[in-house]
Amino acid sequence: MYAPETNSEILMPSPNLYETDFYSWTQEQASLLRNQQWSQLDLENLIEEIESLGKQQRQELRNRLSLLIGHLLKWEYQSDRRSRSWLATIRIQRLDVSELLEVNPSLKPYLEEALEKAYIKGVELAVKETELSRRTFPVECPYSLSEILEDSFYPGEASEWENE
Repeated sequence: MYAPETNSEILMPSPNLYETDFYSWTQEQASLLRNQQWSQLDLENLIEEIESLGKQQRQELRNRLSLLIGHLLKWEYQSDRRSRSWLATIRIQRLDVSELLEVNPSLKPYLEEALEKAYIKGVELAVKETELSRRTFPVECPYSLSEILEDSFYPGEASEWENE
């Protein structure tokens, strides 16, 4: 009786692998896609994960903006406690936001909405790290999006470190 050859590298889908070993499931799905074995794909979970990846990019943008705004607020409202660490955080977050937008240009229209959400978390960060009252900070973000992302923008009085 003839038996077709099997490729040991081609994995057959496991119904519960998604729940029991996510990494292995991702490798299996990649192999199935690479080998164009469309009928064996776990489409329901694959669609869910692809949608989740997009949501993660939006969340990443909000997180980066939150950290950036929080440190800009600290920079402005506690100028006597400025540090190289704060400066580094501001610069790194700006670079990270820029890189995220470079590889995901379709996130640019989402920036204004992300800014509104990020400001709330940025204030929480500033309150926690400065021990200033929440009432110290404006209800709405005092910085424009272009200022937040501008390498040379540091709110408040100039600092000796800004030009380093």
